[in-house]
Amino acid sequence: MKIAVLSGKGGAGKTLVSVNLAAVEQESAYIDCDIEEPNGYLFFKPKDVSVEEISVKIPVVDNELSNGCRKCVEFCNYNALAFIKDKLLIFDEICHSCGGCVLLCPEKALTEKDKVIGKVEKGASEQVTVYTGILNIGEASGIPIIDNLIEKSRSSDQLTVIDCPPGSACSVIESIKDADYCILVAEPTLFGVHNLNMVYELVKLFNKPFGAVLNKCLDGENPAKEFCIEKGIKILAKIPFDNDLGMLTSNAEIAARKSDRFKDLFSDLLDMVKKEAQNEAVTKS
Repeated sequence: MKIAVLSGKGGAGKTLVSVNLAAVEQESAYIDCDIEEPNGYLFFKPKDVSVEEISVKIPVVDNELSNGCRKCVEFCNYNALAFIKDKLLIFDEICHSCGGCVLLCPEKALTEKDKVIGKVEKGASEQVTVYTGILNIGEASGIPIIDNLIEKSRSSDQLTVIDCPPGSACSVIESIKDADYCILVAEPTLFGVHNLNMVYELVKLFNKPFGAVLNKCLDGENPAKEFCIEKGIKILAKIPFDNDLGMLTSNAEIAARKSDRFKDLFSDLLDMVKKEAQNEAVTKS
């Protein structure tokens, strides 16, 4: 089973939920797809870490073969090519590695070379296999890293928790494509409702089963709760605004491993998610 954890912004509690869900399962995999700012490894502190570099193909020009037709320049939607002073220039930093320019070139003046854009780290924390994607600074897209991470999850029968990037952009879409169930994490504020709506619209668009976890809950008014009731979103759990939890998290400790109270909270949440996913699967069948 693959559970994707989403939030409309950073800091809502996405990683808090992800690492604790992976930790309370006997054997599981945690995949950090927040490749621009991964921080799950800070909690798990994985051992025996191996590293795999992730590369993409970028074009290389032989200007002696180029006839200046500019077909590649016109094709590129990202303006990664320009023809200036009888020379074709390629701007690696904004190339999205689609390969279209190479295919289009009538003179075969364009070939490809490998460019490293980041890496994937694999380690272990007790019985959790920890995968971390890391995008190099300044790269245009980290989708190939996320694809690599998701591909690794396909070979596992373990519970897999996917810690998605914040927001609802392409990287999030790529992260949830194999998910059996999505958890939407939200804060109990009007701004939290705005961000919850972003990921709510996304999972609805892709027809993914989902429920919400409301984080940092206090007594009194809770706009996120009201939003869930209005939209018919299943509230899976309410995580309290709790000093002990805040202290553990700020010290990069996994709450479920340090406190029976929080272990019970996240175990109950995981049981609820499994039940909801199973019910959804039965309904679809």
